[in-house]
Amino acid sequence: MSSLALAKGNDVFKMAIAIAPVTNWRFYDNIYTERYMSLPQDNGSGYDDNSPINFVKDIKGKYLIVHGTGDDNVHFENSVMMVNEMIKNNIPFDSEYYPNKNHSIYGGKTRLHLYTKMTDFVLENL
Repeated sequence: MSSLALAKGNDVFKMAIAIAPVTNWRFYDNIYTERYMSLPQDNGSGYDDNSPINFVKDIKGKYLIVHGTGDDNVHFENSVMMVNEMIKNNIPFDSEYYPNKNHSIYGGKTRLHLYTKMTDFVLENL
């Protein structure tokens, strides 16, 4: 949601933090997605119009993308594809990846590290 807000609302939002973002609804769990969005072949524009990866060129603010590489809910591929598209379009961003962490990104000092990263990012960019 924050990725799309920064792209489609770039005149309103100055920065965004995306944690384990769905960047392309075609990659997400079909049981959940199809319940709310129908099948991709029946609602292609619904999938595409709400996938941040299709609006990377419109991102104007400061952007932090965070993901656990072991996320079995929103697969890490979502962030990798978003980052690749941002690099391809020369869009600046910050990123943080947590090796082998799942969707909740916790364990040991991981949560402290994540919250510190987020707090610092907000303080530096607002």
